[in-house]
Amino acid sequence: MRPLEGLRVVDFTTLLPGPLATLILAEAGAEVVKIERPGSGDEMRRYEPRLGEASVNFALLNRGKRSIAIDLKETGAVARLMPLIARADVVVEQFRPGVMERLGLGYAQLKAANPGVIYCAITGYGSDGPRAGNAGHDLNYLAETGMLMLAAGADGAPPVPPALIADIGGGTYPAVINILMALMRRAATGEGCRLDVSMTDNLFPFMYGALGSGELRGDWPRPAGGMTTGGSPRYRVYRTADDRFVAAAPLEDRFWHNFCETIGLAAPLRDDRKDPQATADAVAALIRAHPAAHWARAFAEKDVCCSPAVTLEEAMRDPHFRGHGLFDWGLAAGGQRIAAVPVPLAPAFRAAPGDLSYPALGEGNALLGETR
Repeated sequence: MRPLEGLRVVDFTTLLPGPLATLILAEAGAEVVKIERPGSGDEMRRYEPRLGEASVNFALLNRGKRSIAIDLKETGAVARLMPLIARADVVVEQFRPGVMERLGLGYAQLKAANPGVIYCAITGYGSDGPRAGNAGHDLNYLAETGMLMLAAGADGAPPVPPALIADIGGGTYPAVINILMALMRRAATGEGCRLDVSMTDNLFPFMYGALGSGELRGDWPRPAGGMTTGGSPRYRVYRTADDRFVAAAPLEDRFWHNFCETIGLAAPLRDDRKDPQATADAVAALIRAHPAAHWARAFAEKDVCCSPAVTLEEAMRDPHFRGHGLFDWGLAAGGQRIAAVPVPLAPAFRAAPGDLSYPALGEGNALLGETR
């Protein structure tokens, strides 16, 4: 038995943070019913490329869910939904603050019909405060919390991050964590609750070291100046002779010693406290003298915390990840099959590996007593 079997989740979310959160709940056994606009559904259905009738992005995030198509602004829509919500364990929404209340679906309204309901709101800035009503995306959240500038290079300009850190790390994961804790508390007390998940608020734990040094000593991070943001030769990305890259992270002295021995760094430069930039330049020259394959062999089993930087395609073919079964679960539609999103659940909490699809828009309208 999967741990969330028998639970029902009503999902009003779109795009990424909420759908990934409810996907994790669905993979753990919950029945997830996605509420969508008639005709178009979740905006992500229209993205490219496509897997069957919808985008692959939508397909990956909504595997194994149900779909109800209903116009929430239509007269009587809320009344038709309330029997479903009255039987729900969890409601997840991702609108700006106040939208659900105006629709008649705010926590106070739902609690009246279902006192044990766990209501989770995922927003960019939380339900109150000066920015609560602002629109934003992941890049905005990183910029406004200081995280983007932590990645600034020597010229002071930050790059566009390759991952949606705020959406997933600040939205999806905190939502799942708090929903599970709320379910545990409800099991003991019978009480539901409202959860307010602010993606910006939840970014600050990622920066705990910078927060600590800044608060304690006024040593706030400078572009390319922190230990893990480019200021140390022990934590950098170095270019190889074949224009690939090595991610070198020998932070601790024992790893640094092994690293220096392996690359042949001159003894006077190994004390990187004296002139970190001179040491970094020397390391860069040594790494640049050989191709990535040379360094992969040289670092193998040397206990140096160094890795060749591979592509995503190469990583998905890696026997290590394949051996962990990350890509054993599948997503099938339109005669095609791809690997499902490898959600962070222990295999014991999921169904056995197999293929599922995503819901057609409105396929679950029978849950409202309607025909499709």
